Amino acid sequence: MADDTNERYINPYTDFGFKKLFGTEMNKDLLISFLNALFNDSTKEIEDVQYLNGENLGDGYGDRRSVFDVYCMTKDGSRFIVEMQKAEQAYFKDRSVYYSTTPIRQQAPKGEWDYRLDDVYTIGILNFEFPHNEYPADRYRHEIKLKDIEDNHVFYEKLTFIYLEMPKFVKTEDELVTMFDKWMFVLHNLYRLLERPKALQDRVFQKLFDQAEIARYSETERRQYEDSKKVFWDNYSVIKTARDKGVLEGIQKGIQQGIQQGIQQGVQKGVLQEKAETVQRMKAKGFSAEDISEIAGLTVEEVEELLQ
Repeated sequence: MADDTNERYINPYTDFGFKKLFGTEMNKDLLISFLNALFNDSTKEIEDVQYLNGENLGDGYGDRRSVFDVYCMTKDGSRFIVEMQKAEQAYFKDRSVYYSTTPIRQQAPKGEWDYRLDDVYTIGILNFEFPHNEYPADRYRHEIKLKDIEDNHVFYEKLTFIYLEMPKFVKTEDELVTMFDKWMFVLHNLYRLLERPKALQDRVFQKLFDQAEIARYSETERRQYEDSKKVFWDNYSVIKTARDKGVLEGIQKGIQQGIQQGIQQGVQKGVLQEKAETVQRMKAKGFSAEDISEIAGLTVEEVEELLQ
């Protein structure tokens, strides 16, 4: 756990911190800058966004409720879900796909419709790594689309999932080159910083550090942030404890299995030794291999092997 007793800037991994920086009309230029850096595509530069209702209650009574950290739409109709995923979940990918269905279904008008859809993007900023080493250690940005598995061509362009494995980003301030590098650095390190890094002199980062400075907040905002931070670190502690316990139990189970296996192997070795001695004595008394096989309940091949 990080030492945040002298914290100057908010932690963007908290609900309060992320929504403060990216989920308000006043700070939408921060969100636009981040999205443009994420895509780095001059042909699809985002100029403005409209925030949409981040709470989806479904179409009818009993429908499952979805709540997004940030949900917005650009001028061309593209819809973006931006989620700060603080901890690994068993069905994280399923949840991510499920969330993408909301902006898809919301595009369906009442009455006649030709099924044309605008682009949908689900962006996950992950405070964990995908399990089982799914991606190489040096790859932390992943862009996923529906593809044909035989020739690998993109089957459908309008549904995109982008995931950022934040723990894998290890660049230092001196290594920051692109705008994307800078955004990754500030998201991953903001709450650890006591001063604004020299590499982050762009105007947008001046505003970000102003908005992130805890000393500027009202008493109510500070209390909201502290509550949000407590939830974040409580969840972190629960997950870490579960992970540590799992590792310990795995070690203990491995030791126990090793002991049991050793005992079993020792018993088997002792039985085999006893059989060999019996076969040797019977052979010394003139019994044939066939007779020994019949008396000892062994195959002739086993008897001959024990006699070697």
